[in-house]
Amino acid sequence: MVLADVDTGGGDRLALAVLVQYRMATTEQVHLGCSPDVRIEQTRRRLAKLRGEGLVDRVTLPQAGRTRVWFPTAYGVQVASAWPELRGRRAARTVSDRTAVRLRVGHGLTMTETGLAFLQDARTRGDVCRPLDWIPEVHHPLGGGEAVIPDALLYYRRGREGDEGVMLRAFVEIDRATMGPERLAAKLGAYARLHSYTPQPAGRRPTAVQELAREEWRRSYPLFPRVLFVLDGTGPNGVATRIDALRAAASQPEVAAFVRDVPVLAAPLVDVLQHGPSGAVWHPVHSSGERVGWMHDRHP
Repeated sequence: MVLADVDTGGGDRLALAVLVQYRMATTEQVHLGCSPDVRIEQTRRRLAKLRGEGLVDRVTLPQAGRTRVWFPTAYGVQVASAWPELRGRRAARTVSDRTAVRLRVGHGLTMTETGLAFLQDARTRGDVCRPLDWIPEVHHPLGGGEAVIPDALLYYRRGREGDEGVMLRAFVEIDRATMGPERLAAKLGAYARLHSYTPQPAGRRPTAVQELAREEWRRSYPLFPRVLFVLDGTGPNGVATRIDALRAAASQPEVAAFVRDVPVLAAPLVDVLQHGPSGAVWHPVHSSGERVGWMHDRHP
């Protein structure tokens, strides 16, 4: 018995895991995320095989050159959710619904495109960022039934595999100009609340011991992730208006302390794609100074 290729399903497994986690992707996006070093025909055959097994399905976008958009079926979600690499992740309720995929395809594919930009940039730089290090919609409770749910949470390690490196984390918000600038800027207030939120036992007055309790986010992160706003769906004037709104929100007393402690940056998606996320394309919202890369250690 030859065991050299015993893990022949590894590529299938990664493709399904990516679709379950990312929600949806085009054939080209699956190819770039999972197997960029092989011919795209191999990715097409893999997706067709997974579809034949009932694990994934697709919708076709006639307005985009009949682009095929792939997504996991309910069965695919059930299978992949039991894997260690996806354990504890919340699959979207509508992830396997064809109509929901079609109606959310604009935001969904932009999300996937943005995640792949970080992944490809890491490959170019020799840093460590794997396809499953882009995690959509991670739930962060604020108490009272409220929560902060970033569009994505990014894990990224500077330095090559096996070397000492710096671990970076970022909350990523994808804005396609579907809401007004003020509503976008209001998200900064939610992140500021998350930064200071310390849960208290229900029905009890805070005691001296409870007042020393740690903030909720420290249960998951050694440092609060930086916040990145990726702006799309509007021209340069619209981008400038949205950055101005973020800067106005950052000057409010309840937010100012947060942006002094946590880097909050905004960049047009077109610049992120053209120059790479590590390029100097990000506008710090606490000032109108020069643009920086997203990995900038602290405020310039």
